[in-house]
Amino acid sequence: MNVNQLIIRNLKKNLKNYFLYVFALIFSVGLYFAFVTLQYDSSMDSVKGTIKGGAAIRAASILLVVIVSVFLLYANTLFIKRRSKEIGLFQLIGMTKNKIFRILTLENFILYFGSMIAGILIGFSFSKLIIMILFKVTGVKAIATLHFSTHAFFQTVLVFCGIYILIMIMNFIFIKRQSILSLFRVRSSTETKVKKMSIWGIIIGVIGILLVAAGYYISSKLFSGDYTTMPELYGAMIFILGSVIIGTYLFYKGSVSFIFNMIRKQKKGYLNINEVLSLSSIMFKMKSNALLLTIITTVSALAIGLLSLSYIGYYSAEKTAKNQVPTDFSLTDEKSFDRFTDALEKNQIPYSQKRIDVIQVLLDVDKLTDSDFAALNASMDAMPTSAISEKSVKGVNVAKDELVLTGYSDLLGKVMPLVESGKTELKSKTSTYKLDYLGLRDEYPISRFYTGGGSPVAILDDSLFQQLKKEMDPSIQKKSNTYIGVTIDNPDQLVKANKIFHKLGLDVAWMNDSQLDIKDEQKRNIGLIMFIVGFLGLTFLITSGCILYFKQMDESEEEKPNYTILRKLGFTQSDLIKGIRSKQLFNFGIPLIIGLLHSYFAVQSGWFLFGAEVWTPMIIVMVLYTALYSIFGMLSVVYYKKVIKEAL
Repeated sequence: MNVNQLIIRNLKKNLKNYFLYVFALIFSVGLYFAFVTLQYDSSMDSVKGTIKGGAAIRAASILLVVIVSVFLLYANTLFIKRRSKEIGLFQLIGMTKNKIFRILTLENFILYFGSMIAGILIGFSFSKLIIMILFKVTGVKAIATLHFSTHAFFQTVLVFCGIYILIMIMNFIFIKRQSILSLFRVRSSTETKVKKMSIWGIIIGVIGILLVAAGYYISSKLFSGDYTTMPELYGAMIFILGSVIIGTYLFYKGSVSFIFNMIRKQKKGYLNINEVLSLSSIMFKMKSNALLLTIITTVSALAIGLLSLSYIGYYSAEKTAKNQVPTDFSLTDEKSFDRFTDALEKNQIPYSQKRIDVIQVLLDVDKLTDSDFAALNASMDAMPTSAISEKSVKGVNVAKDELVLTGYSDLLGKVMPLVESGKTELKSKTSTYKLDYLGLRDEYPISRFYTGGGSPVAILDDSLFQQLKKEMDPSIQKKSNTYIGVTIDNPDQLVKANKIFHKLGLDVAWMNDSQLDIKDEQKRNIGLIMFIVGFLGLTFLITSGCILYFKQMDESEEEKPNYTILRKLGFTQSDLIKGIRSKQLFNFGIPLIIGLLHSYFAVQSGWFLFGAEVWTPMIIVMVLYTALYSIFGMLSVVYYKKVIKEAL
């Protein structure tokens, strides 16, 4: 057999064993090429100009390179160790290390660049689809075209050639440093096997669980008013980050072994075949892979958390717009109202109007909240607040000495929560009124022009409201004291009405507002973030899933003699497969569950910064991520089936 025949045989073998690596490489190249194509596509000008999409996409492409580079370098490390015995045999038959390196380089060149070409072709084929997805989620009205970018092509080739050179350098160093004897021992020394659970291991396990629990607890209190200064808030965030990451590492290093050891002790050593193949193996495998699993869990949690938060903002766009502008259009002066309604009538667009008188009063907020944030700022004791009559809101009836607040934003509600009831004071230019505070309502009756985007609105008895109108302090009043809301009767004519609104030049920031504009703007801004985070998360999902799959390939080959013994003892293939399924449920399930828990507490601590809905978007993201992640666990079970068949 000559060298060329040897290379061809090795290529066939590698394609058979490492098909998932080839798939991940093709996927990574294709996604990167399609992503970079966005930077040079002329149809993307509207996205770039509107929301600085070009800078965001360039930053995302850099992160994409980092993720793919780490994955390919790590995967190559696993593969070169798998072939250590093969390299040792080559040396035994007289091949020099330089010749072996040239053979491996040529094999990798054909496999790597063949996959890269396939990836570029696939990326080109799907580039139009990716642009269409981006236009869809951002609401940009543009036509996507299938465009092959030479700039994107050369940039992709340059980046992946650089990664290939790094891989070859790693292979060269590995071959040069290893002796023939060490090459035959590489795979057996890669996993640490421990026969007994030490006291130190138990302590590490308990500390890991406590650190993660402490991080979760602090995150749940992050914006509850317990931290009243920025240094305290930053300190809490740093503690959460450090305790969760360190706790996760210690969890894999000791907690898993500690928990499974407790289960094994309860069974007094009498384990069935499922427990032998799952619990006993995982107790020590996770300990040796603690750092890798910590990285995968942390980045998975980051990907799920960021995608959940961005989807919360996107999903909440309509509700957020309604909170800021309760009617289709809000106007603050009669001249604008007359111009707009005249144009609507000329275009035969029926509408209805709603008018609410609004005045600004000074409300003693310090008496309505237990938060220290109000006490830190003296001006918060008497905060300018919009006030309206009870007649402007349906279902509200208050006495002259009573007060109800409504339309308080989730963000302010978390930072400065209000008490359920109490006593407060309301001041005009000449008088002070002592009122009973009856509670907080959810409605947003007037536009953000009067509330500053989230401050509460005071609902007062009509007689008190009329008295305050006579005692208004001109220095704190808005430019308009009348909110005019316009609702288009036929929703199908809303877009046409919105075009008229813009054509008349009425879209003055925060003075006159369009609910549709606010919704579209939030979808454009959040949509690009969601698009980028989604594709980066998908890339990491594929790469991390492949890494765990490759580790299971290694473990299956290492445990193959054990399966041979078990088969000879009378256990059927079905018995072994049941144990393998349990093992893979733990191998892939534990990092997934921990990642989901991390992301859950991260999202719960700050979701209100992004939107008004939390549960539906977060659950959708988590279920989708779990379904895609589970595919790699299923593939590993399929590979184990093949190994078990070959064991006897």
